[in-house]
Amino acid sequence: MELLFTILLITASLVMILLVLLHKGRGGGLSDMFGGGVSSSLGGSSVAERNLDRFTIGVGVIWFAVVIALGLLKAY
Repeated sequence: MELLFTILLITASLVMILLVLLHKGRGGGLSDMFGGGVSSSLGGSSVAERNLDRFTIGVGVIWFAVVIALGLLKAY
């Protein structure tokens, strides 16, 4: 069980790094390269950026839950 959580943690960490790098920074980012640079004037951010935010938050929640689960497994 511990091995499964460790593999899940490594996978979630790598995906989280990729998602954070895709976010748009001050001067643009890697997300501009993949079509995230087109933004609407009404919302302030594009659909791609909002979806990227949702995916990043989702992976962050999974990462946090796995860290807590591994901590509890190691404690007992």
